[in-house]
Amino acid sequence: MSALIVLLVIIAVVAFWAVGAYNRLVSLRNRFKNSFAQIDVQLKRRYDLIPNLVETAKGYMKHERETLEAVIAARNQAVTANTKAGSDPSDAAAVQQLAAAEGTLTASLGKMFALSEAYPDLKANENMMQLTEELTGTENKIAFSRQAYNDSVMQYNTSIEQFPGSVIANMCGFKPGELLQATESPEERKAVKVSF
Repeated sequence: MSALIVLLVIIAVVAFWAVGAYNRLVSLRNRFKNSFAQIDVQLKRRYDLIPNLVETAKGYMKHERETLEAVIAARNQAVTANTKAGSDPSDAAAVQQLAAAEGTLTASLGKMFALSEAYPDLKANENMMQLTEELTGTENKIAFSRQAYNDSVMQYNTSIEQFPGSVIANMCGFKPGELLQATESPEERKAVKVSF
């Protein structure tokens, strides 16, 4: 009789542990999906600013049509990639495609801003200055949101890789989350050289 009670207690402890481990993994997965939703909000804000920025620049940069069209094409590609990644942030391929599309968009915007330096009237345009400032603020928010997302993904991935959580993760099909890498190109990551 006492052996049966001991066996039932062991089974109950294991069952409670398994339920607790499963619920923790679900909670962590939902946390990283919520973190992606915060990035999504900032990216949509960025995507909404870009057409206004291009429209403002169009009047001044008439001879730079190819650059402006490249920015819009890159923006549209990023919107599509963001929609796909947003529907399932645990899809590693979709998150990688988003990172690549964001890299292309960042490069296109960088080229547009570099070309805009040749147009003093555009640089002095109040609307352009305001849009540039808003875009810079949004870029900072994206960076903070990306960091929070990556922290959540790292905590989730660690939990599904460590024992005993890995047992429940393997049994229940928890897949690792994909980190969202910075969208800057290797050239943009280099330190700025200042010379006088």
